[in-house]
Amino acid sequence: MMIFNWFSGKKPASSLRGQPRRRVVPMWRRRGALIVFTFLMLAAVAGGAVWTWNNGMIGRTADQAKWNLIAFSGKLGFTVEDVLVVGRSQTTRDELVKAVRLARGAPILAYDLDEARARIEVLPWVASASVERMLPDTILLSVVERQPMALWQSKGRFSLIDRSGKVILDQSIERFTDLLVVVGKDAPQNAAALLDILQTQPHLMDLARSAVRVGERRWNVRLKGDIDVRLPAEKAAAAWSRLAEYENRHGILSRDVKVLDLRLPDRLIVRKTPNGPEVKIPPERET
Repeated sequence: MMIFNWFSGKKPASSLRGQPRRRVVPMWRRRGALIVFTFLMLAAVAGGAVWTWNNGMIGRTADQAKWNLIAFSGKLGFTVEDVLVVGRSQTTRDELVKAVRLARGAPILAYDLDEARARIEVLPWVASASVERMLPDTILLSVVERQPMALWQSKGRFSLIDRSGKVILDQSIERFTDLLVVVGKDAPQNAAALLDILQTQPHLMDLARSAVRVGERRWNVRLKGDIDVRLPAEKAAAAWSRLAEYENRHGILSRDVKVLDLRLPDRLIVRKTPNGPEVKIPPERET
């Protein structure tokens, strides 16, 4: 949970010392007073509703009564004084402040939680959010952020994408250059499945630099040293596992090769240059 003085952007002095903040709770804010206040508000609303029904002015007068009660609650101290934020990592404080639109001292019961949640959920990093009141004076924001998965290269531009294939950012992504780069029109929607396959062989995954989607059916994976691994459209995981076996037994990646074609299920085709002659290595003839 991230706790700070929302309106100044600084942590409370007590939290900087590692001690919980002690607050003096006025008599009218204690549990008994809150119960009494809530009962009075409900009674006032019920009485107002009966009166307005009898006088044929339900809508306009009830609405006016509601706002009169909210204004009265502010005078009793039910105002926004603190904001607690849970789950924020990548989303900046300035972005949240702009989306939340909170004013210190405003009646807390007047704050529209649904509208605030909708504004927060359109922020680039936010996958979902919830906004709650913690009476008498605190708003709780719970944020679930998107997890960056890969960089998508399209028309010469790079975008940061999450596991669903949605773009998180297309600017200021320099700190994510260690992620796999995927290329292709439908690459974002299929990148998560590819990553799941590559991660089954961690020592090979560490060598993967980029992956190109071919014909919207399969992948070519570029490894460190500019080695292209051509995976099949079907049973790509089995092919990736076979490559790990070849590497463990023969150190195939340390040889002078540029293309490793795994599209045939019973053999590995090796080329020393992208367009060079093929060398087929069937499993039963491995040396």
